[in-house]
Amino acid sequence: MNSADLSGARWFKSSRSSGSKECVEAAHLGEGFVGVRDSKNSSGPALVFTPGEWDAFLGATKAGEFD
Repeated sequence: MNSADLSGARWFKSSRSSGSKECVEAAHLGEGFVGVRDSKNSSGPALVFTPGEWDAFLGATKAGEFD
């Protein structure tokens, strides 16, 4: 995805978020794409992951690869 229209994205924080402002927010963008941004800078840039990239990230996270 070269450019994503994020204007209508519905951003959310994890239910495990502690409520502090130092979190990331995610948005489901359709067709399996996922946007991720810094909650402290909601008007700043966002990363957009393809469905395969997002699945790989979630799998690695669940496997403890980032601990």
